[in-house]
Amino acid sequence: MLEKITGTFSGIMKTLSGKSKITEKNIEETVEEIKMALLEADVNLRVVRRFVNSTVEEAKGEKVLKAVDPGQQFVKIIYDKIVKMLGDEKKDLGLKGPDTQSVVLLLGLQGAGKTTAAHKLAAKLKKEGRRPLLVACDLVRPAAIEQLSVLGEKIGVPVYKETESKDAVSVAKHGLDFAKKNGLDTIIVDTAGRLQIDADMMDELVRVKKAMDPVETILVADSMTGQNAVDIAKSFDEQLGLSGVILTKFDSDARGGAALSLKTITGKPILYIGTGEKTEDFEQFHPDRIASRILGMGDVVSLVEKAQETVDQEEALKMQKKMMRNEFTLQDMLEQLQSMKKIGSMKQIIDMMPGLAGQVDESQIDRAGLKHQEAIIQSMTMKERMNHLIIGPSRRKRIAKGSGTSVQEVNKLIKQFEKTKLTMKKLTRNRGAQARMMQQMMGGAGGMGGFDMSQLPKGFKF
Repeated sequence: MLEKITGTFSGIMKTLSGKSKITEKNIEETVEEIKMALLEADVNLRVVRRFVNSTVEEAKGEKVLKAVDPGQQFVKIIYDKIVKMLGDEKKDLGLKGPDTQSVVLLLGLQGAGKTTAAHKLAAKLKKEGRRPLLVACDLVRPAAIEQLSVLGEKIGVPVYKETESKDAVSVAKHGLDFAKKNGLDTIIVDTAGRLQIDADMMDELVRVKKAMDPVETILVADSMTGQNAVDIAKSFDEQLGLSGVILTKFDSDARGGAALSLKTITGKPILYIGTGEKTEDFEQFHPDRIASRILGMGDVVSLVEKAQETVDQEEALKMQKKMMRNEFTLQDMLEQLQSMKKIGSMKQIIDMMPGLAGQVDESQIDRAGLKHQEAIIQSMTMKERMNHLIIGPSRRKRIAKGSGTSVQEVNKLIKQFEKTKLTMKKLTRNRGAQARMMQQMMGGAGGMGGFDMSQLPKGFKF
């Protein structure tokens, strides 16, 4: 996500961080590069001007020019400005207590991803202890009701629908009654959209909102439409009064214009982002973390959270102990490959790794190689997985045939495994930042509550 702007910004940050002296000329040249990067990312011109002017004014102050480490001081100013541009801090949904009903109304144009966003939000809130209900009020798009029903069943969330009804307001009211009778505390309403904003759509949405009295009125917008998403948000807000935005297809947005312009232009916070096709590919929007990704500093905190959500903590602790005792086996390696797939795609994981964000092209990720590694280990006997030293030439030939790969690929995997074991052995001798970080990544003691930025390796501080 945001590959284009991240690639440019991370290069600028590396150059700045290494400078022991910053001059006004350096500042002007750097800010000019940043301005071009923002414009190429389809960021609103007014937002760019505001960003540039405030950055230059603050960067030319004595605090930077006479700082002990002016390069890093300048980097921090840029980071702070991007965080502010994105919305300063995360915003939670204003849901009422569990004994009171809360309605979340989702709006947006056709094709923005409202129905998918509705089920992802329902799954997230269910995981957080809420009792959600999905209400199918999109009576315009063919198969919209069926799609929501299938997605609701997939996550175990009830869906209220009236397949023969043509009155969205009536369906909304009946959905509210259904929720009350069944003790459901969070009603997520999927509404109809059009290919473009028109009077009929707006009139229906106004009536649905009046009938439901939602605590949140959220626009679902396609982040790939860039400035159009910002213009659409302004139009919806003027007529319906938005409380926030969900940006879909954020994983496919190489530029970032919508995310970087929305808060400044509309005043409405980005609440969530859709980061993939799976139900769990749905994140709360953290301006500070996204700013860190844009600057190529990665997002270790989000990566740790995703790992802790998807990886069994007890198993993770066992794995950590094995690594520390240098008892790591090929079977463990297989389990790690499978765990990584649960966390996200390799591209998503790399985007969160400090120093790699924006530096690795999609085409450089060898997905087939990872699949081959998994197939090779699965073609081994359990005895071979537990002790790779017994895998001689004849066994390697059999494994290659069974996995549909070559002996060379089998040899490469075993060499890589031995190298990994050697690296882990070295890590056990280092009880500093790397070991602590590994412990957090493996779900070790302290969890997220014990994680802070001081645990990152030297060089990842602002």
